Amino acid sequence: MTKDVSIRQFQDKVWAYYAEHKRSMPWRESHDFYRVLVSEMMLQQTQVSRVIPAFASFMERFPTITNLAQATLADVLIAWQGLGYNRRAKFLHLAAQYVVETGEPHTQEALQKLPGVGPNTAAAMLAYIYNKPAVFIETNIRTVFLYEFFLDRDGVSDSELLSYVEKAVDPHQPREWYWALMDYGTYLKSQGKGSIGRSAHYKKQSSFKGSIRQVRGYILRALSDGPMTTSNLDYHDDERFEPALHGLIYDGLVEQHGTIICLTAHKQQS
Repeated sequence: MTKDVSIRQFQDKVWAYYAEHKRSMPWRESHDFYRVLVSEMMLQQTQVSRVIPAFASFMERFPTITNLAQATLADVLIAWQGLGYNRRAKFLHLAAQYVVETGEPHTQEALQKLPGVGPNTAAAMLAYIYNKPAVFIETNIRTVFLYEFFLDRDGVSDSELLSYVEKAVDPHQPREWYWALMDYGTYLKSQGKGSIGRSAHYKKQSSFKGSIRQVRGYILRALSDGPMTTSNLDYHDDERFEPALHGLIYDGLVEQHGTIICLTAHKQQS
């Protein structure tokens, strides 16, 4: 049974919150395709507080999509440090190359051809770049609709939530509407009202400390200074080292030449 809130009441509530508490974000300053692409890829699995400084430094390092496309993957991985889930850096690099070669996509189908861009990211980009009333869901949106319409339910599916998202989206100003939802969702979580665990699609992330992900991150940070032998790396005797290294090689982020490993396409020192 859903909470007895009309769509109109809900919209008024979200807009009212946004009018008073609108957040300033560097990627909201422009609707430029490239800035939105970078921010969406960064925000997929990383908190806003970590993305803001990373976004600024990344845009300074690669101010245009052509700059990014022409960079080596090694340079992109170095600039990505601190954001985690480094495959996203590779996807972003490949997406930049694809757009430079084929042109800027303007439909959801075309956007989904970009590496690392699924249906939800593509729909978000349609809203943020082109101000189209696309329908999508992510963590903050789940938080908002679970709290406002499914307060007494567990196991709520995204398909149920999406029907409400579609009814509520503002057809005239979808870009700002989604910004408002994001800000309201952040507020709810800060007040302990997130209850994202009631989503049927919620999976608690495993601990980073002690994980293979931790070792993967260490290897990439160490290699940012240049090629190294495996024996000179910390964790090389750790049982997590081999699966971490093999995973990085499989993902195309690291290359191995005998006992020497390096970031993929690392620029040689002159």
